[in-house]
Amino acid sequence: MSFNITKETAWCPGCGNLSIRQALKKALDELDLSTDDLLVSAGIGQAGKLPQFIDVNAFAGLHGRALPVAIGMKLSNHKMKVLVSGGDGDSLGEGGNHLIHAIRRNIDIVQLVHDNQVYGLTKGQASPTTPQGQKAAMSYTGSRPYPMHPLTLALTMGAGFVARGFAGDIEGLKEIIKEALKFRGYAIIDILQPCPSWNKINTFQWYKERVKPLGDDYDPTDFNKAYELSLKWEDEIPTGILYKKERPIYEENFSFINGDALVDRKLDPKDAQVLIDDLR
Repeated sequence: MSFNITKETAWCPGCGNLSIRQALKKALDELDLSTDDLLVSAGIGQAGKLPQFIDVNAFAGLHGRALPVAIGMKLSNHKMKVLVSGGDGDSLGEGGNHLIHAIRRNIDIVQLVHDNQVYGLTKGQASPTTPQGQKAAMSYTGSRPYPMHPLTLALTMGAGFVARGFAGDIEGLKEIIKEALKFRGYAIIDILQPCPSWNKINTFQWYKERVKPLGDDYDPTDFNKAYELSLKWEDEIPTGILYKKERPIYEENFSFINGDALVDRKLDPKDAQVLIDDLR
């Protein structure tokens, strides 16, 4: 089954989100998933608009709150593939605390971080990943805080699937998304995405001069190497699956959600009578 995409979007011409949407569509089509197999949770921002421009079951929540919704989706219907779509501000700023605990619990979801290093929807303010000293719309003398390294954080917290993609490499990003959707456990993909309107530094050309896909000889089970590569920037930026190692997922720790999906269970209000009697 093919996932339909809309012809008109609210994204600026040249926005990296267009390429990300194309890579996601190709990944879903090649995995032969149907619209009934996938749920998408999105926050606020340009990246949060993704499910509006592709034919998927989706929920758009509050800024930084896409992950709690996604976790609820997965635990109530763990037969579904659940994907989170959000920008670097939505995922790492407003939603940073949720990200940490989703990793810690190892929820079986895929999180796409559309990382353009600015708040694109609200006119280009510095985001958690804006390089120190880089000027932004509201940081005229340059961003002061030290930037966050999302993949380094994910590795430190114990994420089992840690990858970096590039919006300018649709085929490479497509393959990463496919592997993430097949992975059992929390998976994060930090997607380097130019913003032609508000980020005049990290352009497609800037990335193309620096991005270097990992070779076939790379070992994604080497944690120390993955950690080292997660910090590389400037002259060379490695892309691909940096780390991959499965461990027990969250629902395996709880017998009441580890069987049939909650949405398939028949509930009878009379079953609560024993609890009511205990309160008397």
